[in-house]
Amino acid sequence: MSISVENISKLYGEQKALNNISFKVNKPEIVGFLGPNGAGKSTMMKILTTYIEPSEGQAKVNDFDIAVQKQQVQQSVGYLPEHNPLYLEQYVREYLAFNAQVYSVKKTRIDEVIALTGLTPESHKKIGQLSKGYRQRVGLANALLHNPDVLILDEPTTGLDPNQLVDIRNLIKSIGKEKTVFLSTHIMQEVEAMCDRVIIINKGEIVANKTLKELRDDKEQVVVVEFDYRVEDAFLLKLPKVKQVENTHDFVYEITFSTTDDMRSYVFDFAHDNQLKILQLNQKNASLESLFRELTAN
Repeated sequence: MSISVENISKLYGEQKALNNISFKVNKPEIVGFLGPNGAGKSTMMKILTTYIEPSEGQAKVNDFDIAVQKQQVQQSVGYLPEHNPLYLEQYVREYLAFNAQVYSVKKTRIDEVIALTGLTPESHKKIGQLSKGYRQRVGLANALLHNPDVLILDEPTTGLDPNQLVDIRNLIKSIGKEKTVFLSTHIMQEVEAMCDRVIIINKGEIVANKTLKELRDDKEQVVVVEFDYRVEDAFLLKLPKVKQVENTHDFVYEITFSTTDDMRSYVFDFAHDNQLKILQLNQKNASLESLFRELTAN
């Protein structure tokens, strides 16, 4: 198990940034860690990299305990924080050489990570002269420098243009074939393109933990309909492929169908045949973005 988190909580004064969360990440696996601003994503990542300590609970990275084996954790983790802390006056190779000394890495590894991250054309420049995309590549190169088993990337694609997004996405997917990648992002399309699994956090608590395959294979849909007066559930249950009917409030019903086909036309026909007026008729999308919005709306 590359990452194991058990009952982690983090308090800042009276504010609870993380509330008793647990999850595991395997190798090789790319896991997207999603949540709105302030949900606790960066806090969790800082705990896993030993930058801060949890208030409660325990966690292991590559079987090293973050509380008592901090050096071993740091040696086995490559970390790219949200605000990439680069020395802008240093040259790319100079910066990587400095960090190679810290990790006691052979100088040949510098050329390897420069090539791996596509930095070769810009490697002779000062970091301050680089675009946002190439600065992110420098951060990734530095995270990969000591060949860690686990990569923890906090918003690695923020501020990149479409071409840079594709390049960084392909790089992360390539790395994820051999290593564990745990990344946070706000870009749902990137998660669907890169990740094997998503963990969604809201207000310091995990609200979803699903593989992308589970999301794609979800054969259910929910149709929300509001009639002009109450209808017995038994009548709605006669609709084709109905799995569940719930009267959420007043004359509003959520009808779950065991199919991905759009069933709104069937609901419309039902209303027509029973002389009902439809005041609203909507389909809940089962996509990752919709799931994210649904789980983090409040």
